[in-house]
Amino acid sequence: MQPEPPGPWREFWGYFSANRGALAGLVVVVIVLGLAAFANVLAPYPPDLTNNEVFLKPPAWQDGGSWAYPLGTDAIGRDMLSRLIHGARLSLLIGMAVVAISIVTGIALGLVAGYARGVTEVAIMRLMDIILTLPSLLLAIVIVAILGPGLMNAMLAVAVVVLPHYVRITRASVISEMSKDYVTAARAGGAGRVRLMFREVLPNCAAPLIVQATLGVSTAILDAAALGFLGLGAQPPASNGERCSPTRASSCCGRGGSSRSPA
Repeated sequence: MQPEPPGPWREFWGYFSANRGALAGLVVVVIVLGLAAFANVLAPYPPDLTNNEVFLKPPAWQDGGSWAYPLGTDAIGRDMLSRLIHGARLSLLIGMAVVAISIVTGIALGLVAGYARGVTEVAIMRLMDIILTLPSLLLAIVIVAILGPGLMNAMLAVAVVVLPHYVRITRASVISEMSKDYVTAARAGGAGRVRLMFREVLPNCAAPLIVQATLGVSTAILDAAALGFLGLGAQPPASNGERCSPTRASSCCGRGGSSRSPA
C-alpha cells in the first residue's frame, strides 16, 4: 500500500526547512515578534521611567556599566533595553499599517487600471510614474511637512511613497490573467465585472503581491525611522511615539517632580 502523499503545509515545511537561511530568518522574526508581544513582561523596567542616579550609563560590557542596565541608559536615566523592546511594537505597527494601507489602495487602483484600460489606465499609471520619479524620502518629507509632524501622518506619507509598487504589480498581473481561458469561461458563464475582478482575477494575482508586501514591511520601517530622525515621525521621548502630556511629564520627559529609581 502506497503511503499517503503529504499535505500542502507539510510539503511546504519540507522545502522550507531544507533552507538553513530561511530557518535562521524565521527564528529572528519569531524572536522579534515575541519581544513585541510580551514587551510588558520581558522589559526589565517601564520604558519611560527615569532614574537620576544613572544618567548616560554605558553598556554593561564597558567600564562603568552595570548588568542592571545591559544596554545602558539615556540622558535622563531611562533604560535603553526596555525602550528598545517596547519600540519593537511601534516598528512592527508602522510596517504592518503602512503595508495594509498601500496594498489595499494599490490593489483597488491596479484592478481598475488593468480592467478598465483606456483613459482611466493612463491617468492612474501616469500618476504612479510621477510618484516614482521623485525621491521617496524627499516626497515623504514634503507630505509630512504639509500634513504636520506625527506618527499617523508619517505612516500615511510612507504609504503614498510605496503605493506605486503595488499598483504596477496588480495591473501587470491583471493584464496577464485577463487573457487566460478561465477568465473567458467565467465571462461566458455570466460573471459580472465585480465578480470577475475580485473572485476570478484577484486570487491569481496574490503571489507577487504577498512577496512585495513582505519586502515592504522593512522598507516602511526604515522610511518611518528616517522621518523620525528628522523629527517628522514618531515624536520623542515616549517609546510609543506619543508626545508627553503634562500629567506624564515627570516620568516620561524627566521634567517636574523627582524621578524615582527603578527597584
